[in-house]
Amino acid sequence: MSDESSLARIRERLAARVMTATGISSARIAAALREVPRHLFLPQLPPEAAYRDDAIVTKRDADGQPISSSSQPAIMAIMADQLDLAPGQRVLEIGAGTGYNAALMRHIVGPAGTVVSVDIDAEVAAQAREHLASAGYPDVTVVAADGAEGYPPAAPYDRVIATVGVSDLAPAWLDQLGPGGRIVVPLDLRGTQLAVAFERAPTAGPQDPAGPWRSVSLAPCGFMRMRGPHAGPERTVLLQPGLSVMLPDGLRLADGKPVDVEALGGYLAGPPVELATGVRAGSAQVVWNLGLWLAARDPRSCAVTEERPARPRDARASRPGAFRLGRAPFRRRGLRFTAGIVDSGGIAVLTGIPASSRGSAAGAAPGLLTVEVAGFGPHASELAGGLAAQVQAWDQAGQPGEAGLHVDAYPRSSAAEPGPARDALLIERSSTRFVVYPS
Repeated sequence: MSDESSLARIRERLAARVMTATGISSARIAAALREVPRHLFLPQLPPEAAYRDDAIVTKRDADGQPISSSSQPAIMAIMADQLDLAPGQRVLEIGAGTGYNAALMRHIVGPAGTVVSVDIDAEVAAQAREHLASAGYPDVTVVAADGAEGYPPAAPYDRVIATVGVSDLAPAWLDQLGPGGRIVVPLDLRGTQLAVAFERAPTAGPQDPAGPWRSVSLAPCGFMRMRGPHAGPERTVLLQPGLSVMLPDGLRLADGKPVDVEALGGYLAGPPVELATGVRAGSAQVVWNLGLWLAARDPRSCAVTEERPARPRDARASRPGAFRLGRAPFRRRGLRFTAGIVDSGGIAVLTGIPASSRGSAAGAAPGLLTVEVAGFGPHASELAGGLAAQVQAWDQAGQPGEAGLHVDAYPRSSAAEPGPARDALLIERSSTRFVVYPS
């Protein structure tokens, strides 16, 4: 299926699927999804595979960890909607990937607009440039440079978007935004990511042009983290082939010692201590909303990811049982993801099974999970009990997530200081102080 009419049909299906799943009503975004040929940005795949609503890894480091990808079209659409793109705008993108997202934005801003994409990896930038030219978007500027510096020659911009997970707002991005500008970034909040759209707060003015900034929309997301000298303090550590743990900044173990990565990998290979929580929730709510709850309330929070090798070395590795995180609440082709807490002597993670397969299933809504926890290591029971208590507290609070949350950003260069806010989480970064709080 590679003739133009067939490709047009599968692009139409992708656009319909994304718009339905996200609830976005923008005709400009739908048209871009229908028109931009994603298969030309993923030439290593059969055309039909390129139009799945999936993120696709395109480059890995020496340890096999993914470092570049084509993001899931749904999250591209969500972030484009957050940007509020319009014809004629000037857009700066941090993280070129395959070039597909830049092409979508170029389609929306039109010939009177400008799109500049910056990537720290010269090979990734060169390939994105080639893909854009082959797809009919040669006027997108792709620069091989550290994206934290932006791209001053084409400034000012109406919009800035980062397509890599960031821990801070680089001063260059804010400086290069023109009046009325908006910036959208996948912000790391101690292991959980939210796509946050920021605009200058009304209090920012001639007396204090640096800020503060306030969030105007938030959406759960998951992106590979920024590389280079401006990478955040979070660490993604490979425990075993295909199995990694994300350790956020500020992680504190009870004994004051650093995490023993070798021991942690051994714990996860052992038998778990499993506890029921009595809580039911959707998969997305468990991964994002409960993950955000843990990030804000437990300094031991972490995230664990498992990838199944694309080319297993033996038949056994390709069987479904090969996943050590088989009950992780987030499950996609070849991928498992969960959140948890880590401490001296063990780790506990969230697990889930379809609600219809345990307990009284008659009234269970489709897609609900029965949330459980699994503890590993010498302190498995204690950690599993602590994690289960957090799950129950989240449920009793109404299973809150990003809805109703606000994020304020105070650049260090600003004279403004964060004020008191109820149940606020203060995150200190080198360039910015973030305050996350409920409305």
